[in-house]
Amino acid sequence: MATTPTRTLQDGTTLPATGFGTYPLTGEDGIRAMVSALEAGYRLLDTAVNYGNEAEVGEAIRRSGVPREQIVVQTKVPGRDHAFDKAVASIEGSLERLGVEQVDVALIHWPNPSVGLYVDAYRALVECRERGLVRSVGVSNFTERHLADVIDATGVTPVLNQVELHPLFPQEQLRATHERLGILTEAWSPLGKRNAPFGADPVAAAAEAHGVTPAQAILRWHVQLGVVPLPKSADPERQRTNLDLFGFELSADEVAAISALAREDGRLFGGDPDTHEEM
Repeated sequence: MATTPTRTLQDGTTLPATGFGTYPLTGEDGIRAMVSALEAGYRLLDTAVNYGNEAEVGEAIRRSGVPREQIVVQTKVPGRDHAFDKAVASIEGSLERLGVEQVDVALIHWPNPSVGLYVDAYRALVECRERGLVRSVGVSNFTERHLADVIDATGVTPVLNQVELHPLFPQEQLRATHERLGILTEAWSPLGKRNAPFGADPVAAAAEAHGVTPAQAILRWHVQLGVVPLPKSADPERQRTNLDLFGFELSADEVAAISALAREDGRLFGGDPDTHEEM
C-alpha cells in the first residue's frame, strides 16, 4: 500500500494530500465503508456534527486497528452553535461522540452570515486549541471577507478553508487568496456532484493518456493545484482508485485544459453549500 504524501499546514502540522469524505455514511454500513477506506490507506477522515456520523467515525477508527496517531480526524461546528459557549460545547460533544481526546482539525462548517456570529465561533475554536481539545483550527465555505474578519479579530489564520471546488467551479480567485494568506484549500464535492465532467474531452483524454479513470484524472488535477480533495465512496474498489493518485502526473497543458472547463461550461456553480451543510 503506497503512502499518501502530506501537506504542511501553516501551524507546522501536516495533513494527507487527499482525504476521505464521510457524508452520508451512517450506521453499520457506514462504519464498514469507513473501515474499508482506512484499510485502503486513507488517513484523513472528514466528518461534521451535521453529518450525524461522528460516533460511526470513531467506531471505524477503533475497528480498523490503525493507530489513532496516524489518522487525521476533522469535524465541523454547525451554524446553529456559533455563540462562543455553544461552539465550545459543540467541540466537547464531538470529542465525546468520536471517542477521542483531541480533534486534529476543527472547522466552522459555514459562516452563517445572517446570524453573524462566526467570529465568536472562531474565537471558541482558538480557545479549544489553547485547551488542547483541538490541534488545528480552520473554516469551511468562507469567502475572502469572512476570512479577513476572523483573522483581524483573533490574529490566528485558519489552517485551511474547505470549499466546493471541482473542474466546473475551480475557485481561482479564492485559491489565490488562500495562497496569499498561507491557507490550505480543501475541496468538498471534488468530482462535481451530479455534474461530474467524466466525459468532457480534457478529462477523458487525460485519463486515457495516463491509463487511469476520469475520477482519478480530476482528483490528480486537484493535487497538482495544491488542493486536498475529499472524495467519498462506499465502494472499496472506488475508494482504492480514488486514493491512487501519486503514480502519475498530468502535464501543465492537461491541468490547464481541465481548469478551462468552467469557462466552457457556462453554467453557474457554487455559492451555498450542500443542504446537509447549511445549518
